[in-house]
Amino acid sequence: MKKLVLSTALLLALSASFVSCKDTKKADSVEEAIENAADKAEEAAEAAGDAVDQAVNEAEEAIDDAADAVKEAADDTAEAIKEAGH
Repeated sequence: MKKLVLSTALLLALSASFVSCKDTKKADSVEEAIENAADKAEEAAEAAGDAVDQAVNEAEEAIDDAADAVKEAADDTAEAIKEAGH
């Protein structure tokens, strides 16, 4: 009878230790997955912001180049008109 009680207690202790270890690992991995997802989302948001900034800068440069080309064309046209009038 004593062996039966001790064996049962030993089996309960072993099963409890295996179950508690599994839950801890799952909880840790879930927390890590959530943290990793949050980090990736933050990195993606930063990359998107950088891409928008770069696009704005390139658009500003293109507008400046176009304005310079229009001014140069207007100057050339004015000069050609003056030369044609002489």
